[in-house]
Amino acid sequence: MNTERQLEIRVPITLRRRGGRKLIITPDAEKSRAGGLRGGQDGALVKAIARGFRWRKLMEQGLYESVDEIAAKEKIDRSYVSRLLRMTLLAPDIVEMVLAGRQPRGINLQMLKRPIPDCWQEQREMFLTL
Repeated sequence: MNTERQLEIRVPITLRRRGGRKLIITPDAEKSRAGGLRGGQDGALVKAIARGFRWRKLMEQGLYESVDEIAAKEKIDRSYVSRLLRMTLLAPDIVEMVLAGRQPRGINLQMLKRPIPDCWQEQREMFLTL
């Protein structure tokens, strides 16, 4: 006796083009967008945070002694290195939101180049109430 059953699963998604790439937009992403969240990962911001954490780790390991040394080895501006290293001071939950693409609309690379508070609670108040 053949007991094959067919199971049908429906996943409500929307396909959109952005910059020549196709994006899959889920209903959760649509809700996030309506609620003030971006609904997508900011590649430049993620890359900046990753570079900052990488450089900090290399400094902690003793491979680099200073911001000047990183700038010289990477052939980039010293102030740029300093700004990206500042990203490592972000509250962990804010970093997680950025990596997951759930950051509030106001959090972008330009905003994070400005001085940010050292206190994580002040950061949350600054960034998450935008």
